[in-house]
Amino acid sequence: MITRLVKITLQPDKVSDFLIIFKEVKETIASFDGCHHVELLQELSDPSIFFTYSIWEDEHYLDHYRFSEFFKKTWVKSKKLFASKAEAWSVTVIERAQSAHF
Repeated sequence: MITRLVKITLQPDKVSDFLIIFKEVKETIASFDGCHHVELLQELSDPSIFFTYSIWEDEHYLDHYRFSEFFKKTWVKSKKLFASKAEAWSVTVIERAQSAHF
């Protein structure tokens, strides 16, 4: 399993446009083979900074999504709203502990 984190800094006046796009595409992203989970996170101290957090079976499935026509079309629409270049990381869990209270 790999986790994909993408940091997106938006133009402040484009946040609502981006949220509309994400709402439209999130189910399609989640339906790609190998995608186990996708969510959008917002930075508490700066509402124009977002992170996409997705979990993929392996890099093959992530790449299938990243090189798809769907991704390309979505990226072109979204990229127009960015204030700076997106940053992305593919990571894997090394250790995990879960609270008994969660």
